[in-house]
This record gives sequence, structure tokens and C-alpha cells, in this order.
Amino acid sequence: MGYVAVKGGTEAIEASIQLLHERRVASALVADIQVIKASMRQMINQIMSEASLYDRDLAALAIKQSEGNMEEAVFLLRAHRSTLPRLYYSNTVDTRQMFVERRVSASFKDIPGGQILGASPDFTHRLLDFSLVDEKVNPIARENNLMNEDTPADLSQLPKVIDYLASVGLYDALPINNTQPDDITKKAITFPATRSQILQSLTRGQTGAVTALGYAEIRGYGFSTHPNIGELRVGEQPIYVLNEENPDDSYFIGDIELTEVESFYSSHKPSQQKEQHDEMMIELGYGITFGQNETKTIAMSILDHSLNQPDFDVPTSDDEFVLLHIDSVESTGFISHLKLPHYVTFQSMLDRIRQTMKENNDAL
Repeated sequence: MGYVAVKGGTEAIEASIQLLHERRVASALVADIQVIKASMRQMINQIMSEASLYDRDLAALAIKQSEGNMEEAVFLLRAHRSTLPRLYYSNTVDTRQMFVERRVSASFKDIPGGQILGASPDFTHRLLDFSLVDEKVNPIARENNLMNEDTPADLSQLPKVIDYLASVGLYDALPINNTQPDDITKKAITFPATRSQILQSLTRGQTGAVTALGYAEIRGYGFSTHPNIGELRVGEQPIYVLNEENPDDSYFIGDIELTEVESFYSSHKPSQQKEQHDEMMIELGYGITFGQNETKTIAMSILDHSLNQPDFDVPTSDDEFVLLHIDSVESTGFISHLKLPHYVTFQSMLDRIRQTMKENNDAL
């Protein structure tokens, strides 16, 4: 009986997988990887962020294989990531070196170097554009458009907004931490979590979950006031790895697109003079993600501040509650496993219920 059950189950599983593959191409149309990569940029950005693997081609392949299922695509890409060798750790990046494509501040109207709106849906009407149904690309017009694009501002004219606040004494810059950051892909998170564990977990977190908890923090399930976005940057960040033969030299290995957010909060700083009131200062919430991923990055900065300035009476300051529930693979995997066979555990529950009912009836 056991062998027959196993054999029958295996055949059914293989048939299910075959049917899944056939459904994907049932319309006789095959999604091209390059088309997915070119036309689903934001989905690719989200998947790369949650999978913590920067590879647009593999993300497009994951989208095709999963039929656009975000959680499944992240699972596929993160599983592939776990098979790759870890050859190097990149040098610590300075986002002041970012080749900025978009840069806005909601805190200051005029910032050094100016606001750069870049590409964003923020200024569009949320109405369906039916002209896209039969959209065609004019190669000549596209080429002219690219040639007429404004040249990005000189990076030397784009200092951080936070640098201005520090220069006028409104923000105490943290000292540079030269300790090796924790790598949660090699060692499980421990609680209370370190800052590097918090930031790595948040940037890998499911976009919807991070956004929901960031929203909950603002609505009153946290302690912080409404944050102010000091600066949001989107651009290409150069990446270097150390030259092991010459520690004073580094190799440039390429650029990756990043979104970085620094959000501002007011705080009280105890005065050095007893007769004076506490000083008001600026505190920072930080977020950074792969690709142009603005809403998640803002929410990440909110949760970063909440977890680093905790009020333990609120859920969004509980690092274990936040960090263990925003992971896409962990949460999706556990919820999804509930549809797999649980015959033994359910029968055990039924046995307990029947036994309890029998004991109650006997007592009567």
C-alpha cells in the first residue's frame, strides 16, 4: 500500500508540473526575456531588492518562469543566489559618488545642485492610457530624444542635504564604524539585532510588508512623528573591490542602480547647561535598495529609525516582530506550505477532539 501511494503521488506531481509548463505557453505566445527586462523595469527592481541579487537578466527569467508571481520569482532568484560562490566583498560605497538620475528633497525647496525630478510616476494622472494598447516605438524619435536629454549635473555640485544640517550644527554625524558588518545570509539574525542586521533585513524585506509596517508606524502603532524626506536619490552607484595584492588600490567592477533615502526626525538633546532647556536636533532614518524602489526605501527609513530609537510599547519598535515577518521567502513559504499534506497532524487533532467528547459524554 505504501509503495502504491508513493508511486501514485509521484505520477500526480509530475503531471501537475507538466500542466504548469503547458499553461505558461497555452496561448502559443512566449514572453521574451529582453522584452520583460525592457518593459517591466519596476517589477525587476522589486524582485532584485527582495532577492538581494542584482541581475536584471536573471530577474527577468524568474518573472517568466513564475508567470509574474512576485513571491515565486523572489524565491527562485534567492534560491539561485544561494548556489553562487562568494568571491569578494565590495568596498564600502559612498553614495556621494552616485551618478544621480533623480534627486528630490521634501524638506527644502532649494538644495545645492537643485532638485532633479528624473523619471517618476509621481506627476502623472492615475488613469489608464489606452493608447498603450497599440503602442509603437519610433526608433528615430527615440534616438533624438536620447540625444537631447539634459546632461546630469556635476556630482561635485550635489552634496548631501544632511551635510548642510551637520555644517550648521543641527545634526550630529555618527562616527564611521569600521567593524565588519553582520551578514545575515551566512549567520542567522540574533536579537536584539545589530544595525547592519536591521538594514540588511529591511532592504531584503517584502515591499508590501515593509510599506505596511512603515505606514503603521506613522499612523500611530509606532512612536515617531511624521518624517520629512531630507533627500531621495536614484542613480548609478560605482562598485569597487579591493586589490588584495595592493591594498591601496581597488578594482572598478561596474555600476548598480540604487535608491537611497534619508528621512529626518526631530529629537531632544540634553543641554550641557542645567539652566538651559534641552536642545532640538535632527535624527536620521536611512533606507537603500536595489533599483528605483522609492516607496519601499522610504518605508525602510521609517522602520530603521523606529528600530534604532525604540519605544518597546509599540510593535514597530520590536525588532523580532518586524524583521522576522517582512521576509518574502520566509512568510510566503510558511503560508504556502499549509496547502501541502497535513494528514497526520489533522488526524491527531481529530483524535484529541473525539477523545475529549467521549470523556465528556462518559462524565454525564
